[in-house]
Amino acid sequence: MERALSSEAAPETVESGGPRDDFESLFGQYRPRIYRFILALLRNQESAENLTQDCFVRAYLARGQLRSAASTGTWLMQIAANLVRNHEASGRLKFWRRTLRADVDLSDAGDWIPDRQMSPEQVAAARQQVEKIWKVAARLSGKQRMVFVLRFAEDMDLLEIAAVTGMKEGTVKTHLFRALKSVRTALEEKKK
Repeated sequence: MERALSSEAAPETVESGGPRDDFESLFGQYRPRIYRFILALLRNQESAENLTQDCFVRAYLARGQLRSAASTGTWLMQIAANLVRNHEASGRLKFWRRTLRADVDLSDAGDWIPDRQMSPEQVAAARQQVEKIWKVAARLSGKQRMVFVLRFAEDMDLLEIAAVTGMKEGTVKTHLFRALKSVRTALEEKKK
């Protein structure tokens, strides 16, 4: 009887390697990536924080659906992508939300540039280039922006992007091609 009680009590002790600890480590590992992805798409820190929390709440509630540890990142990105789509769809008719999209200081994006003994002038030029790219990317269609961010900010390959977005690989390629063309064209126009 005592043996049965101790084995039943084990799942309740979540501090010692239980399911909650596993989820906390998953949260710690993937939260920055999910937040960065959502922030890059929405460009609103408050919305990004809220949707990141929603993503992990949904993941926790549906944790039994996760098939393998290898797909955890893709699974979380799918949840995040769906939340962003829902968020944008609900906000399309609300004019005031559109005006809030640019509350992220794009100079922070320059901090993503690694320092490889660049002169201050080179660092400033690189930051300006990154700012220009993200300003152009913000004007892309929703699908193109999502594919662009997943490819270049999250460094995902085409198959991973297809899994996250639910698009076919060919559709991902098309959106990525169009996004890159738009970004290049806009950057060339700014040089003139």
